[in-house]
Amino acid sequence: MRTGRVTRKTRETEIELSIDLDGSGRADIDTGIGFLDHMLDQIARHGLMDLSVRARGDLHIDAHHTTEDVGIVLGQALREALGDKRGIVRYGHAYVPLDEALTRVVIDVSGRPWLVWKVVFPTEKIGTFDTELVHEFFYALAINAGLTLHVETLYGRNSHHIAETCFKAFARALRMAVSHDPRQGDAVPSTKGAL
Repeated sequence: MRTGRVTRKTRETEIELSIDLDGSGRADIDTGIGFLDHMLDQIARHGLMDLSVRARGDLHIDAHHTTEDVGIVLGQALREALGDKRGIVRYGHAYVPLDEALTRVVIDVSGRPWLVWKVVFPTEKIGTFDTELVHEFFYALAINAGLTLHVETLYGRNSHHIAETCFKAFARALRMAVSHDPRQGDAVPSTKGAL
């Protein structure tokens, strides 16, 4: 079973998260941040991964610590679920539109964390959610999962649509990258023999 379960407790946040890479897209999410819950639901649904998240954070300050720490914990759970990465496709990509917005995400499950971020939001907030936190989430996730992650919004005018295309395209690209490759068998998809 390709599952991961991580608990993280600091003076700023307390998070319990579990993921099943071979799930059906079921989501059970409560972070205390409505917009983040909506985006995590997109990852589960479009990645066909079962995702459970319980997070409590210092929201009386702002949503930064909770959003970043959920990214950290999701990255750690992904790394755990992938194990030695035997038999996976390794690379994934997706283009996702939402009305006027279009985002491309490309992933290498390489073990070498990196984020290329080419996303510009026309507003500073989506409701009460700071748009800069979308970058913080994906940076924390990529670093802790060991992903090389490229996210680029090609165009868009609506900040909600732009953010949602980032999360949906990430989910679709990740789904492709972590899928079993029947031609790989049990091999690690690298000439080095390890990822």
